[in-house]
Amino acid sequence: MEKRPGSLCINPHELYYLRMQRSREKMERKRMEEQNPCEKRLRVCVATCNRADYSKLAPIMFGIKSHPDEFDLEVVVLGSHLIDDYGNTFRMIEQDDFDIGSKLHTIVRGEDEAAMVESVGLALVKLPDVLQRLRPDILVVHGDRFDALALATAAALMNIRILHLEGGEVSGTIDDSIRHAISKLAHYHACCTRMAEQHLIAMCEDHSRILLAGCPSYDKLLSTNHRDDYMDIIKSWLGDKVKDGDYIVALQHPVTTDIQQSIKIYGLMLDALLSFNKKTLILFPNIDAGSKEMVRVMRRKGIEQHPNFQAMKHIPFEQFIQLVSHAGCMIGNSSCGVREAGAFGTPVINLGTRQTGRETGENVLHVRDADTQSKIYRALELQFGKRYPCSKIYGDGYAVPRILKFLRTIDLNEPLQKTFCFPPVKDSISQDIDHILERQSALAVDLGGTNLRVAIICMRGDIVKKYTQPNPKAFDARMKLLLEMCADAMRDAVDHNCRILGVGVSTGGRVNPQEGVVLHSTKLIQDWSSVDLRTPISDALHLPVWVDNDGNCAALAEKKFGHGKGVENFVTVITGTGIGGGIIHHSELVHGSTFCAAELGHIMVSLEGPECSCGSRGCIEAYASGMALQREAKRLHDEELLKVEGMDIKFEEPITAAHLIDAARLGNSKADAVLNKASTALGVGIINILHIVNPSLVILSGVLASYYEAPVQHIISQRALVSARKTEVVSSKLEEPALLGAASMVLDYATRRIY
Repeated sequence: MEKRPGSLCINPHELYYLRMQRSREKMERKRMEEQNPCEKRLRVCVATCNRADYSKLAPIMFGIKSHPDEFDLEVVVLGSHLIDDYGNTFRMIEQDDFDIGSKLHTIVRGEDEAAMVESVGLALVKLPDVLQRLRPDILVVHGDRFDALALATAAALMNIRILHLEGGEVSGTIDDSIRHAISKLAHYHACCTRMAEQHLIAMCEDHSRILLAGCPSYDKLLSTNHRDDYMDIIKSWLGDKVKDGDYIVALQHPVTTDIQQSIKIYGLMLDALLSFNKKTLILFPNIDAGSKEMVRVMRRKGIEQHPNFQAMKHIPFEQFIQLVSHAGCMIGNSSCGVREAGAFGTPVINLGTRQTGRETGENVLHVRDADTQSKIYRALELQFGKRYPCSKIYGDGYAVPRILKFLRTIDLNEPLQKTFCFPPVKDSISQDIDHILERQSALAVDLGGTNLRVAIICMRGDIVKKYTQPNPKAFDARMKLLLEMCADAMRDAVDHNCRILGVGVSTGGRVNPQEGVVLHSTKLIQDWSSVDLRTPISDALHLPVWVDNDGNCAALAEKKFGHGKGVENFVTVITGTGIGGGIIHHSELVHGSTFCAAELGHIMVSLEGPECSCGSRGCIEAYASGMALQREAKRLHDEELLKVEGMDIKFEEPITAAHLIDAARLGNSKADAVLNKASTALGVGIINILHIVNPSLVILSGVLASYYEAPVQHIISQRALVSARKTEVVSSKLEEPALLGAASMVLDYATRRIY
């Protein structure tokens, strides 16, 4: 058999005599300790269950072994270390020159849920004899495996102190529950991240017994990352033709709380890797329930015989580091992908829910719903060959010295019974990397009188991409264009790493948001009454759809992204082509019994005022809207009363409200009178709103907001009831309130139903 680089072969006879010599040395040290009790060393038992936890425990074991005057190391091996199908990995512990004090065969084969339970029971039967014989001062247990739970349970019941590594972290599957259970049994904790430390404190663990050490495996991987012989290692596992960065490392384990889904995702991953056609090093899954079925899937697809694949049961950690470090991509659900790979900047595709909640670097792309081969293949296209900044979320390379120092401080004379604390939880200061993971986003649609607009908007209110087309006059053409624009946005969302949660539609007119139906439209949008928008959009895109009036959407935008954030009662007034708005009362949008609440533009402020587009007279909109000001500007222009000195109006230039405002600013008394009347009408109308719903804030939105802000505030201070005169009036800072409001319907409601 070909010898892999870095492997170590020891003659069995040499190993036997080496063990005998160490046994005599150990007995001599014990005799010396009995003669000199004051020089007693700390007896540390390190128990390892599988290849993964040994990579974390080995650096600590080397550290303990290098201080024989302070520590006495005992090693217990159990679990999948002793199974041939998983590589008999106990041999690498012997090759690392450690004496194994006890080997416990604790795995009941079957690879299903019952076998896991029986394995825990078998370990609990065998462990008491070993622990009673070794009588350690402290037992070091790692992680979240069922074997580790048996170790912690036995030690706790036998009054042996426990140091738990990597507690406080969060992930998916039953491992999460096991990890937290071990933390509750443990007396001391060496955690890897600031967030994990905060979780342990929140779980009422004594802060003085928690060490923020970092991950011990980082001590080795950061020191051996740049080896001169890395290409020799890569070629020994993948063949002489492979190139640096031109291969994939795959490692997928079962999720014990959803085994069938695990098997399905595993098959889809293999199909995607076969199609992607790159050299791939694939490791066998761990021994959890479901692993046997996953191996069957691998063999049915001929992976072990395929020329692009090398299937391995075990790879020594030092060599595995080199393989991950130089890979074009790592795929699967192993914690190595979200932890160790980040130290190299290796791109990672994390499949499914097994690592949900883990802190990750920007190198990780999550495929949470890995339900199609094409989705996984697309992730491979996005990630393969990239390089990311190196991340040290889980360690800085100095975990072992910190842990050894922590062990030296343990006082064996203090009471063994652990106590729980209830301190205030400190704010987490770990970095927020949500923006570099898949962004939860919405498709926002704004149906205006002139244009039809669609945008991809992420959770923070950033417009990722916007699409604008003229709004067709006919109904069928409008719906066809709307669906085409949404489909284009859905395709582009993948490239922008956005996960679309739903569609929000903002439209003019009266809307029934419960049914997603436009009841009556404004005159600006023709052929747009009694229109069911929700059904055709939802059927075409297979997404939930929310629909509401554009004024209400503006209020929702302010509530989520603008001045209304955190305000319980406020009113938004849109001052644009028309006048509209929305009312937020007790943090909820007011729709009314027939969905015509907050038709603010049609509050009457005069019995005999100008005619309004609604058919009535004296409405705010008839005085203060952009259309009303444009009408008055044209009248003054026709009477040659608009233009004043310093004002330039080009021939055939359309007259707008902006000309009226410019004329007033340059001293035109007629224009100023028109604007004063408009401001008064708007101010009086808003006073009526204040007297009815008594908001604490009025937000003016639209193109005329900045002009109206000061006059309206002045009118309120002069004419409102004393109790309402101090109501603040502000101009909106949002550039796209209709689109942001449409998006907020999706982002606020859809995210309540996802993890």
